[in-house]
Amino acid sequence: MEEKRKHPRTEIDESAYVSSGGSVMRCVVRNISVEGAAIDVANPAFVPQCFRLVMAKDSSIVRECRIAWIQKNRIGLTFIDVPKAPQSN
Repeated sequence: MEEKRKHPRTEIDESAYVSSGGSVMRCVVRNISVEGAAIDVANPAFVPQCFRLVMAKDSSIVRECRIAWIQKNRIGLTFIDVPKAPQSN
């Protein structure tokens, strides 16, 4: 399968939380890059289209996310708040 990502993903296995509208659900981040991540959840039906991903180890790490794809209990995420590269003039 051809890799289409601009940025390589780093394999990790870290607990995190899906947070939206006052509700919180545990998840596990399986891989992550500058532009997105893949998480495992108990039931993808309860994950909203857009939400905040909060890392359990360091709750100051929060990313705004949008679901890109779902396969069984794994969800691919696109970060909405991707830092923009400086522009040259």
